[in-house]
Amino acid sequence: MNEFKGQTLSWQMLNGAIELALHRDPCNEIGSLTLEELERFAAVLPGLVSEAHALLIHSTLPAGFSAGADLRELFQRGREMEKVAARRGVRDFLERIHAVMNALDAAPLTTIAAVHGVTFGGGFELALVCDIMIADRMARFCFPELRLGLIPGFGGIPRLKRDLGNSVVRDLLLTGRSFNVMKAQQIGLVSQIAAEGEALRVARATASQVGKFDRRTAAAAKAFVKPIPYEELKREIDIFCDLYSRPAVEEGLRRFVENEGPQPYLP
Repeated sequence: MNEFKGQTLSWQMLNGAIELALHRDPCNEIGSLTLEELERFAAVLPGLVSEAHALLIHSTLPAGFSAGADLRELFQRGREMEKVAARRGVRDFLERIHAVMNALDAAPLTTIAAVHGVTFGGGFELALVCDIMIADRMARFCFPELRLGLIPGFGGIPRLKRDLGNSVVRDLLLTGRSFNVMKAQQIGLVSQIAAEGEALRVARATASQVGKFDRRTAAAAKAFVKPIPYEELKREIDIFCDLYSRPAVEEGLRRFVENEGPQPYLP
């Protein structure tokens, strides 16, 4: 399936590159429906690999790349289900999203995230799956989960450690503050900065450059320099699920849901 248009995301083949576009209002929150459509993409991805040399992930929404997990859905799960069942449901969701993230991480394509605006929480974790991150000058990066009594749950901690080391993880995780694009490039998170609104154009130019080289050589190089930390990823799920059952998390999620601001995820 070379093309798909869903309720939360779409993909198409364009000039030898697969473009995966996020388009769920207001800012690409990742909930059950997005997960289902990401799983659908992961299922067809092996069949697309022979026709493509790169995968681009971007957002069509002005607010940003993604605000992260759908916290309203997470809150409702805890309200409507018995505690043990809710925790089991959260673990199932995390195991499924990890399977998708791992499939994208291990894909024998060069993967490029073109990000702008809000790139927070689970959205930040999706961008971290990619080999190359290109950001426009208005992009901001943040792990706000500690304000909810949680840690990132989509694989962000092990992948950020893999790429940048523990000091950056501690700063983002323990302070909850956001980094602007200049800081992100300074620490090695972002490889290129684009003008406002130009990240996708630059990502397409980068994909064109990637297409000049032998795919099998590129895949071998990627596998060598980008190991997937499977054991740490499993441990992250365990820690998240342990924390989820604490009263502080329910209170943090309740405050978020009751926030009537247009973008309550902003710090």
